[in-house]
Amino acid sequence: MGTRVAVVGASGYAGGELLRLLGAHPHLDVVAATGQQSAGQRIGEVHPGLRSLADLTLAETSPEAVADAELVFLALPHGASGSFAEVLPPATKVVDLGADHRLVDPAAYEQYYGGGYHQAWTYGLPELPGQRARIASSHRVANTGCYAVATILALAPLIAAGLVEADDVVVVATSGTSGAGRSAKVNLLGSEVMGDVTPYKVGTHQHVPEILQATGATSLSFTPLLAPMPRGILSVVTARPTGGRSDVRAALVEAYADEPFVHVLPDGQQPHTGATAGSNSAQLQAVVDASSGRIIVTSAIDNLGKGAAGQALQNANLMLGLPETAGLSVDGIAP
Repeated sequence: MGTRVAVVGASGYAGGELLRLLGAHPHLDVVAATGQQSAGQRIGEVHPGLRSLADLTLAETSPEAVADAELVFLALPHGASGSFAEVLPPATKVVDLGADHRLVDPAAYEQYYGGGYHQAWTYGLPELPGQRARIASSHRVANTGCYAVATILALAPLIAAGLVEADDVVVVATSGTSGAGRSAKVNLLGSEVMGDVTPYKVGTHQHVPEILQATGATSLSFTPLLAPMPRGILSVVTARPTGGRSDVRAALVEAYADEPFVHVLPDGQQPHTGATAGSNSAQLQAVVDASSGRIIVTSAIDNLGKGAAGQALQNANLMLGLPETAGLSVDGIAP
């Protein structure tokens, strides 16, 4: 018998991806899964691809439903996990995939999310300096945002090394439709999305303060794009160099030399979203723009993997003292 875990909000895309990963995990056992609108249905009805957990019935979302779990994953809409976590026993370990506990600054939370502020938890990105040990010693961890992790991995080592100006960062990032959740929305219909790329939340996206907080950047222009693909994020990060060391790719190689899930690609090879699909990997490349002299870092992840469920499981492994890579793959499934 492994460690008992539960998924709250298991009917959504991130919750479903968590169940897929947990179903094959060598040390974790799923004892409960909840889904408010799908309560009473079998997992196999809600997520037909999950054969290993097909006969598990979704319970209504309540603390009682997950009372037997030693660790609980919260895959709830933003604004819903804070109040739920408050009534869980202090001894229960929790990984929150929502935004309720990511931001240290209450004013930033109010500006970008609105609603009541909840205290920040340990930030769940192990690849940041010193963060792995903090996660391992924590009972409550706030998982990263999907756009945020793709951008932070690309940018944080360069700011820390003094290679780029913290006040001049521009990001254009493209996401698949699963990043918008599973709720029915007209703009996400197949006939609306296919053959089209569109910007949204231009200049107001909620992951901006998280990126600033985690990287040390002081100014960020962020433009997200919705692409006609189900999953994946490609983030293009540009920044003005400080005039110091010029081999930015080598700086990334040095920063991630011992990281199992972050891969700096060989010179001349660029990241692909398809290459990270179904994995917990991040692919990075860095160049200096021949015309402007700006540093360009490209970063690809699976938004449901390293951007959500895979990242959550990586954090849970650390919190439980398990091998960090357990149940997670570095290999994508493309094509």
